[in-house]
Amino acid sequence: MIQIEYRGQKLQARDQSSLDILRKGHFGERSGNTIKLFPEEALYLMDVRNASCTSPRGSMSFNTLALRFWKSSKFAAKYFTYKDWRDRGLVIKRPFRRSGQSAVEYKEYPGSSPKLPARSISGIFFKSDLVTITDDSDFAKQIYDDFWFGQYGSYKAADRGRLNKLDAYETVYLISKGILHVKNTTEKEIIGLATSRRKDFGSMYAVYSDWRDKGYVIKTGFKFGTHFRVYFPGAKPKGASEESSWMHSKHVIHVFPKESKMLISEWARAIRVAHSVRKTFILAVPGAMKERKAAIDFVLYHRHGGDADDPETSSPKYAMLSLSEEEYMGGSEFAAAIKAAQSLKLDLILAIADRETAVTYYKARQIRLKGSENEYYEIDWMQP
Repeated sequence: MIQIEYRGQKLQARDQSSLDILRKGHFGERSGNTIKLFPEEALYLMDVRNASCTSPRGSMSFNTLALRFWKSSKFAAKYFTYKDWRDRGLVIKRPFRRSGQSAVEYKEYPGSSPKLPARSISGIFFKSDLVTITDDSDFAKQIYDDFWFGQYGSYKAADRGRLNKLDAYETVYLISKGILHVKNTTEKEIIGLATSRRKDFGSMYAVYSDWRDKGYVIKTGFKFGTHFRVYFPGAKPKGASEESSWMHSKHVIHVFPKESKMLISEWARAIRVAHSVRKTFILAVPGAMKERKAAIDFVLYHRHGGDADDPETSSPKYAMLSLSEEEYMGGSEFAAAIKAAQSLKLDLILAIADRETAVTYYKARQIRLKGSENEYYEIDWMQP
Protein backbone atom coordinates (compact mmCIF):
# COMPACT_ATOMS: atom_id res chain seq x y z
CA MET A 1 0.00 0.00 0.00
CA ILE A 2 1.15 3.53 -0.79
CA GLN A 3 1.80 5.55 2.36
CA ILE A 4 1.46 9.33 2.15
CA GLU A 5 2.55 11.73 4.87
CA TYR A 6 1.01 15.15 5.43
CA ARG A 7 3.45 17.43 7.21
CA GLY A 8 3.41 21.22 7.35
CA GLN A 9 1.02 21.64 4.42
CA LYS A 10 3.21 19.31 2.32
CA LEU A 11 2.44 15.85 0.98
CA GLN A 12 5.18 13.29 0.50
CA ALA A 13 6.07 9.61 0.46
CA ARG A 14 9.30 8.25 1.96
CA ASP A 15 9.13 4.49 2.42
CA GLN A 16 10.82 2.45 -0.30
CA SER A 17 7.74 0.46 -1.32
CA SER A 18 5.73 3.63 -1.90
CA LEU A 19 8.60 5.28 -3.76
CA ASP A 20 8.88 2.33 -6.15
CA ILE A 21 5.14 2.36 -6.92
CA LEU A 22 4.99 6.13 -7.38
CA ARG A 23 8.05 6.25 -9.63
CA LYS A 24 6.65 3.49 -11.82
CA GLY A 25 3.34 5.33 -12.13
CA HIS A 26 5.04 8.70 -12.72
CA PHE A 27 3.45 10.32 -9.68
CA GLY A 28 4.98 13.32 -7.93
CA GLU A 29 8.40 14.93 -8.10
CA ARG A 30 11.46 13.27 -6.61
CA SER A 31 13.44 15.25 -4.03
CA GLY A 32 16.27 13.34 -2.44
CA ASN A 33 14.84 10.26 -0.73
CA THR A 34 11.25 11.47 -0.92
CA ILE A 35 8.60 12.03 -3.56
CA LYS A 36 6.57 15.23 -3.21
CA LEU A 37 2.93 15.10 -4.24
CA PHE A 38 0.48 17.87 -5.02
CA PRO A 39 -3.04 17.66 -3.49
CA GLU A 40 -4.87 16.29 -6.55
CA GLU A 41 -2.28 13.52 -6.89
CA ALA A 42 -2.48 12.50 -3.23
CA LEU A 43 -6.28 12.53 -3.25
CA TYR A 44 -6.36 10.47 -6.44
CA LEU A 45 -4.06 7.88 -4.90
CA MET A 46 -6.32 7.70 -1.84
CA ASP A 47 -9.49 7.56 -3.96
CA VAL A 48 -8.40 5.09 -6.65
CA ARG A 49 -5.21 3.37 -5.45
CA ASN A 50 -6.26 2.84 -1.82
CA ALA A 51 -3.32 4.86 -0.50
CA SER A 52 -3.21 5.79 3.18
CA CYS A 53 -2.42 9.25 4.49
CA THR A 54 -1.23 10.16 7.96
CA SER A 55 -0.48 13.41 9.77
CA PRO A 56 1.04 14.03 13.21
CA ARG A 57 -2.51 13.80 14.51
CA GLY A 58 -3.17 10.40 12.99
CA SER A 59 -4.84 8.85 9.97
CA MET A 60 -6.55 11.10 7.41
CA SER A 61 -9.51 10.28 5.18
CA PHE A 62 -10.09 11.76 1.70
CA ASN A 63 -12.33 14.51 3.07
CA THR A 64 -10.06 15.22 6.03
CA LEU A 65 -7.21 15.92 3.61
CA ALA A 66 -9.45 17.74 1.13
CA LEU A 67 -10.51 20.14 3.89
CA ARG A 68 -6.94 21.44 3.96
CA PHE A 69 -7.18 22.55 0.32
CA TRP A 70 -10.88 23.02 -0.54
CA LYS A 71 -10.69 26.83 -0.53
CA SER A 72 -8.27 26.91 -3.44
CA SER A 73 -9.76 28.04 -6.75
CA LYS A 74 -11.68 25.40 -8.73
CA PHE A 75 -10.59 22.65 -6.35
CA ALA A 76 -13.26 20.10 -7.34
CA ALA A 77 -12.91 20.83 -11.06
CA LYS A 78 -9.15 20.37 -10.87
CA TYR A 79 -9.49 17.10 -8.97
CA PHE A 80 -12.06 15.54 -11.30
CA THR A 81 -10.25 16.61 -14.47
CA TYR A 82 -7.00 15.25 -13.03
CA LYS A 83 -8.74 11.99 -12.15
CA ASP A 84 -10.31 11.63 -15.60
CA TRP A 85 -6.98 12.04 -17.40
CA ARG A 86 -5.30 9.55 -15.07
CA ASP A 87 -8.18 7.09 -15.44
CA ARG A 88 -7.49 7.08 -19.19
CA GLY A 89 -4.01 5.71 -18.49
CA LEU A 90 -2.31 9.01 -19.27
CA VAL A 91 0.14 11.04 -17.21
CA ILE A 92 -0.76 14.49 -15.92
CA LYS A 93 1.44 16.78 -13.84
CA ARG A 94 1.63 20.27 -12.42
CA PRO A 95 3.52 22.78 -14.63
CA PHE A 96 6.61 22.91 -12.42
CA ARG A 97 8.78 24.40 -15.15
CA ARG A 98 8.75 25.43 -18.76
CA SER A 99 8.25 22.40 -20.95
CA GLY A 100 7.86 21.39 -24.54
CA GLN A 101 10.26 21.24 -27.45
CA SER A 102 8.34 22.39 -30.49
CA ALA A 103 6.75 25.77 -31.15
CA VAL A 104 2.98 26.10 -30.93
CA GLU A 105 1.35 25.96 -34.34
CA TYR A 106 -0.85 28.78 -35.59
CA LYS A 107 -3.40 28.40 -38.34
CA GLU A 108 -3.10 31.05 -41.02
CA TYR A 109 -6.35 32.26 -42.56
CA PRO A 110 -6.04 33.82 -46.04
CA GLY A 111 -7.49 37.20 -46.83
CA SER A 112 -7.57 39.93 -49.43
CA SER A 113 -9.12 43.38 -49.59
CA PRO A 114 -12.44 43.23 -51.49
CA LYS A 115 -12.84 45.56 -54.49
CA LEU A 116 -16.14 47.15 -53.55
CA PRO A 117 -18.12 49.03 -56.21
CA ALA A 118 -17.78 52.80 -56.57
CA ARG A 119 -21.54 53.32 -56.84
CA SER A 120 -23.86 54.18 -53.96
CA ILE A 121 -27.30 53.04 -52.93
CA SER A 122 -30.01 54.54 -50.72
CA GLY A 123 -32.34 52.91 -48.22
CA ILE A 124 -34.64 53.33 -45.26
CA PHE A 125 -33.61 52.16 -41.79
CA PHE A 126 -36.31 50.61 -39.61
CA LYS A 127 -35.32 51.43 -36.04
CA SER A 128 -37.31 48.81 -34.14
CA ASP A 129 -36.07 46.03 -36.42
CA LEU A 130 -32.49 47.29 -36.95
CA VAL A 131 -32.77 46.58 -40.65
CA THR A 132 -32.30 48.69 -43.79
CA ILE A 133 -34.43 48.09 -46.88
CA THR A 134 -33.25 49.22 -50.31
CA ASP A 135 -35.49 49.26 -53.38
CA ASP A 136 -32.90 50.08 -56.03
CA SER A 137 -33.37 46.73 -57.78
CA ASP A 138 -30.32 47.10 -60.05
CA PHE A 139 -27.51 47.96 -57.62
CA ALA A 140 -29.25 46.29 -54.67
CA LYS A 141 -29.09 43.00 -56.52
CA GLN A 142 -25.48 43.59 -57.61
CA ILE A 143 -24.12 44.02 -54.07
CA TYR A 144 -26.02 40.87 -53.11
CA ASP A 145 -24.92 38.75 -56.07
CA ASP A 146 -21.29 39.91 -56.17
CA PHE A 147 -20.50 40.63 -52.51
CA TRP A 148 -23.34 38.91 -50.62
CA PHE A 149 -24.49 41.97 -48.69
CA GLY A 150 -28.03 41.64 -47.39
CA GLN A 151 -30.77 39.30 -48.58
CA TYR A 152 -32.24 40.08 -51.97
CA GLY A 153 -35.74 38.74 -52.62
CA SER A 154 -36.43 35.86 -50.24
CA TYR A 155 -34.03 33.61 -48.37
CA LYS A 156 -32.69 31.02 -50.83
CA ALA A 157 -35.06 32.48 -53.45
CA ALA A 158 -33.57 35.75 -54.72
CA ASP A 159 -36.04 35.86 -57.62
CA ARG A 160 -39.00 36.33 -55.27
CA GLY A 161 -39.04 40.07 -54.73
CA ARG A 162 -36.99 43.16 -55.60
CA LEU A 163 -35.90 44.42 -52.19
CA ASN A 164 -32.57 43.94 -50.46
CA LYS A 165 -32.63 43.73 -46.65
CA LEU A 166 -29.44 44.70 -44.77
CA ASP A 167 -28.91 43.95 -41.09
CA ALA A 168 -27.38 46.48 -38.68
CA TYR A 169 -23.79 45.27 -39.21
CA GLU A 170 -24.11 45.39 -43.00
CA THR A 171 -25.81 48.79 -42.77
CA VAL A 172 -23.04 50.40 -40.69
CA TYR A 173 -20.32 48.75 -42.76
CA LEU A 174 -21.69 49.94 -46.12
CA ILE A 175 -22.27 53.44 -44.74
CA SER A 176 -18.64 53.54 -43.55
CA LYS A 177 -17.49 52.55 -47.05
CA GLY A 178 -19.58 55.30 -48.70
CA ILE A 179 -21.74 52.75 -50.52
CA LEU A 180 -25.00 53.15 -48.58
CA HIS A 181 -26.94 56.32 -47.80
CA VAL A 182 -29.76 56.00 -45.28
CA LYS A 183 -32.44 58.61 -45.84
CA ASN A 184 -34.12 58.74 -42.44
CA THR A 185 -31.28 58.58 -39.90
CA THR A 186 -27.52 58.81 -39.39
CA GLU A 187 -24.74 56.27 -38.89
CA LYS A 188 -24.21 57.57 -35.35
CA GLU A 189 -27.87 57.10 -34.47
CA ILE A 190 -27.93 53.59 -35.94
CA ILE A 191 -24.92 52.62 -33.82
CA GLY A 192 -26.57 54.15 -30.76
CA LEU A 193 -29.82 52.28 -31.35
CA ALA A 194 -28.00 49.00 -31.95
CA THR A 195 -25.86 49.47 -28.84
CA SER A 196 -28.92 50.20 -26.70
CA ARG A 197 -30.41 46.93 -27.97
CA ARG A 198 -27.30 44.90 -27.28
CA LYS A 199 -24.42 46.27 -25.25
CA ASP A 200 -21.79 44.28 -27.14
CA PHE A 201 -22.71 45.71 -30.55
CA GLY A 202 -19.36 47.52 -30.74
CA SER A 203 -17.43 44.28 -30.16
CA MET A 204 -19.66 42.40 -32.59
CA TYR A 205 -19.18 45.03 -35.29
CA ALA A 206 -15.40 45.08 -34.71
CA VAL A 207 -15.30 41.36 -35.56
CA TYR A 208 -17.74 41.71 -38.46
CA SER A 209 -15.80 44.55 -40.10
CA ASP A 210 -12.45 42.85 -39.44
CA TRP A 211 -13.41 39.78 -41.48
CA ARG A 212 -15.29 41.77 -44.15
CA ASP A 213 -12.24 43.99 -44.69
CA LYS A 214 -10.26 40.85 -45.50
CA GLY A 215 -12.72 39.63 -48.11
CA TYR A 216 -14.74 37.18 -46.01
CA VAL A 217 -18.53 37.04 -46.12
CA ILE A 218 -20.10 37.30 -42.68
CA LYS A 219 -23.78 36.46 -42.16
CA THR A 220 -25.95 35.76 -39.14
CA GLY A 221 -25.23 32.58 -37.21
CA PHE A 222 -28.64 32.55 -35.52
CA LYS A 223 -29.65 29.12 -36.86
CA PHE A 224 -26.45 27.61 -35.45
CA GLY A 225 -26.55 29.17 -32.00
CA THR A 226 -23.64 31.54 -32.70
CA HIS A 227 -23.24 35.17 -33.71
CA PHE A 228 -21.97 34.81 -37.27
CA ARG A 229 -21.41 32.22 -39.96
CA VAL A 230 -18.38 32.71 -42.21
CA TYR A 231 -17.65 32.13 -45.88
CA PHE A 232 -14.15 32.41 -47.31
CA PRO A 233 -13.24 35.15 -49.83
CA GLY A 234 -15.00 34.77 -53.16
CA ALA A 235 -18.13 33.14 -51.74
CA LYS A 236 -21.45 34.14 -53.30
CA PRO A 237 -25.05 33.24 -52.47
CA LYS A 238 -25.04 30.52 -55.11
CA GLY A 239 -22.20 28.33 -56.35
CA ALA A 240 -20.39 28.56 -59.65
CA SER A 241 -23.60 28.29 -61.69
CA GLU A 242 -27.30 28.93 -61.31
CA GLU A 243 -27.90 25.20 -61.25
CA SER A 244 -25.64 24.64 -58.26
CA SER A 245 -27.09 24.28 -54.77
CA TRP A 246 -27.07 26.92 -52.03
CA MET A 247 -23.61 27.53 -50.63
CA HIS A 248 -23.22 26.34 -47.05
CA SER A 249 -20.82 27.86 -44.54
CA LYS A 250 -18.13 25.72 -42.94
CA HIS A 251 -17.24 28.10 -40.09
CA VAL A 252 -19.10 29.97 -37.37
CA ILE A 253 -17.88 32.78 -35.12
CA HIS A 254 -18.87 33.44 -31.53
CA VAL A 255 -17.80 36.82 -30.18
CA PHE A 256 -16.39 36.76 -26.66
CA PRO A 257 -15.55 40.35 -25.59
CA LYS A 258 -12.62 40.51 -23.22
CA GLU A 259 -14.68 42.33 -20.58
CA SER A 260 -17.57 39.85 -20.70
CA LYS A 261 -18.11 36.58 -18.84
CA MET A 262 -19.94 33.52 -20.10
CA LEU A 263 -21.31 30.49 -18.27
CA ILE A 264 -19.18 27.51 -19.31
CA SER A 265 -22.21 25.32 -20.01
CA GLU A 266 -23.58 27.92 -22.48
CA TRP A 267 -20.18 28.27 -24.11
CA ALA A 268 -19.82 24.50 -24.51
CA ARG A 269 -23.36 24.23 -25.89
CA ALA A 270 -22.54 26.67 -28.70
CA ILE A 271 -19.49 24.60 -29.65
CA ARG A 272 -21.52 21.38 -29.67
CA VAL A 273 -24.19 22.90 -31.92
CA ALA A 274 -21.51 24.02 -34.38
CA HIS A 275 -19.88 20.59 -34.42
CA SER A 276 -23.23 18.84 -34.83
CA VAL A 277 -23.69 20.64 -38.16
CA ARG A 278 -20.04 20.05 -39.13
CA LYS A 279 -18.83 23.60 -38.78
CA THR A 280 -15.56 24.86 -37.38
CA PHE A 281 -16.18 26.90 -34.23
CA ILE A 282 -14.16 30.13 -34.03
CA LEU A 283 -14.03 32.12 -30.82
CA ALA A 284 -13.35 35.83 -31.34
CA VAL A 285 -11.86 38.00 -28.58
CA PRO A 286 -11.95 41.53 -30.03
CA GLY A 287 -9.66 44.37 -29.09
CA ALA A 288 -6.06 44.63 -28.00
CA MET A 289 -5.40 42.49 -24.94
CA LYS A 290 -3.86 43.78 -21.73
CA GLU A 291 -1.19 41.62 -20.18
CA ARG A 292 -2.83 39.33 -17.64
CA LYS A 293 -1.47 36.33 -15.82
CA ALA A 294 -3.37 33.07 -15.92
CA ALA A 295 -2.53 29.89 -14.07
CA ILE A 296 -2.38 26.70 -16.12
CA ASP A 297 -3.57 23.87 -13.90
CA PHE A 298 -1.72 20.91 -15.41
CA VAL A 299 0.53 19.78 -18.23
CA LEU A 300 -0.62 16.69 -20.09
CA TYR A 301 1.24 13.79 -21.65
CA HIS A 302 -0.63 12.07 -24.45
CA ARG A 303 -0.01 9.14 -26.80
CA HIS A 304 2.16 8.16 -29.74
CA GLY A 305 1.05 5.22 -31.83
CA GLY A 306 -1.52 4.21 -29.24
CA ASP A 307 0.97 3.97 -26.37
CA ALA A 308 0.85 6.42 -23.47
CA ASP A 309 3.78 8.82 -23.37
CA ASP A 310 6.43 8.27 -20.73
CA PRO A 311 7.47 11.52 -18.98
CA GLU A 312 11.01 10.16 -18.72
CA THR A 313 11.41 10.12 -22.49
CA SER A 314 8.65 12.42 -23.78
CA SER A 315 7.63 16.05 -23.37
CA PRO A 316 4.15 17.25 -22.44
CA LYS A 317 1.85 17.88 -25.37
CA TYR A 318 -0.89 20.05 -23.86
CA ALA A 319 -1.53 22.53 -21.08
CA MET A 320 -4.84 22.07 -19.26
CA LEU A 321 -7.23 24.62 -17.84
CA SER A 322 -9.74 22.88 -15.56
CA LEU A 323 -13.29 24.25 -15.47
CA SER A 324 -16.70 23.26 -14.13
CA GLU A 325 -20.08 23.37 -15.85
CA GLU A 326 -21.37 26.07 -13.48
CA GLU A 327 -18.34 28.35 -13.78
CA TYR A 328 -18.09 31.68 -15.58
CA MET A 329 -15.10 32.53 -17.76
CA GLY A 330 -14.21 35.89 -19.26
CA GLY A 331 -12.78 36.66 -22.68
CA SER A 332 -9.63 38.15 -21.15
CA GLU A 333 -9.20 35.07 -18.93
CA PHE A 334 -9.47 32.76 -21.92
CA ALA A 335 -6.94 34.74 -23.95
CA ALA A 336 -4.57 34.87 -20.96
CA ALA A 337 -4.81 31.09 -20.56
CA ILE A 338 -3.90 30.65 -24.23
CA LYS A 339 -0.85 32.87 -23.77
CA ALA A 340 0.17 31.00 -20.62
CA ALA A 341 0.01 27.72 -22.57
CA GLN A 342 2.02 29.26 -25.41
CA SER A 343 4.69 30.35 -22.93
CA LEU A 344 5.10 26.64 -22.19
CA LYS A 345 5.11 25.93 -25.95
CA LEU A 346 1.99 23.82 -25.53
CA ASP A 347 -1.51 23.79 -27.01
CA LEU A 348 -4.33 24.60 -24.58
CA ILE A 349 -6.91 22.01 -23.55
CA LEU A 350 -10.07 23.16 -21.78
CA ALA A 351 -11.29 20.33 -19.53
CA ILE A 352 -14.88 20.84 -18.37
CA ALA A 353 -16.29 18.71 -15.56
CA ASP A 354 -20.09 18.55 -15.58
CA ARG A 355 -22.39 17.98 -12.60
CA GLU A 356 -21.95 14.21 -12.92
CA THR A 357 -18.15 14.76 -12.95
CA ALA A 358 -17.89 13.54 -16.54
CA VAL A 359 -15.17 15.51 -18.34
CA THR A 360 -15.36 16.94 -21.86
CA TYR A 361 -12.21 18.20 -23.58
CA TYR A 362 -11.80 21.03 -26.09
CA LYS A 363 -8.59 21.95 -27.87
CA ALA A 364 -7.95 25.63 -28.63
CA ARG A 365 -5.71 26.69 -31.50
CA GLN A 366 -4.98 30.32 -32.32
CA ILE A 367 -5.78 31.69 -35.77
CA ARG A 368 -3.70 34.34 -37.46
CA LEU A 369 -5.84 36.69 -39.53
CA LYS A 370 -3.29 38.93 -41.27
CA GLY A 371 -3.39 42.53 -40.12
CA SER A 372 -5.93 41.94 -37.36
CA GLU A 373 -5.67 43.31 -33.83
CA ASN A 374 -8.33 40.91 -32.61
CA GLU A 375 -7.65 37.41 -31.35
CA TYR A 376 -9.29 34.34 -32.89
CA TYR A 377 -9.22 30.69 -31.88
CA GLU A 378 -10.53 27.51 -33.41
CA ILE A 379 -12.13 25.36 -30.71
CA ASP A 380 -12.40 21.64 -31.43
CA TRP A 381 -13.92 18.85 -29.37
CA MET A 382 -11.22 16.36 -28.45
CA GLN A 383 -11.32 12.70 -27.51
CA PRO A 384 -8.14 11.90 -25.49
